[in-house]
Amino acid sequence: MTVMSADQMSIGEMLAATVPMARTLNLQFQETTAERAVLSLPDQGEYHNHVGGPHAGAMFTLGESASGAIVLAAFGDQLSRAVPLAVRAEIAYKKLAMGAVTATATLGRPAAEVVAELDAGQRPEFPVTIEIRRADGAVTGEMTVVWTLRPNG
Repeated sequence: MTVMSADQMSIGEMLAATVPMARTLNLQFQETTAERAVLSLPDQGEYHNHVGGPHAGAMFTLGESASGAIVLAAFGDQLSRAVPLAVRAEIAYKKLAMGAVTATATLGRPAAEVVAELDAGQRPEFPVTIEIRRADGAVTGEMTVVWTLRPNG
């Protein structure tokens, strides 16, 4: 069991409060650090697809939400001067997902490098990679969300 700090819980609470889809799907924030974010989507019949597993749109939302959680954890101290925005996303569905699924997101570039570009007056872009797994550990989806930090003003 992962023990979460008040900061980690506040990221999950903040996303649940500000992103209605995260609330609607009952996403569970298991771990949120600047190094990785782990979220799960419980098995819920109302979000199943035609074969009885989680709908592709629900899994996309899970992965995108995991990417947003790590972005907030890694760059939350930059929010006074920049807005994080998703630029584009790509998902590959690898295996049939059944039951609860878990998404693990990791930054594709060092946070310090991204902040250095922001410091230089640039609008940095950086990828977040996400693996979606079912309970038996099989990877059911792979996703990349490219984010930017858009400078304020």
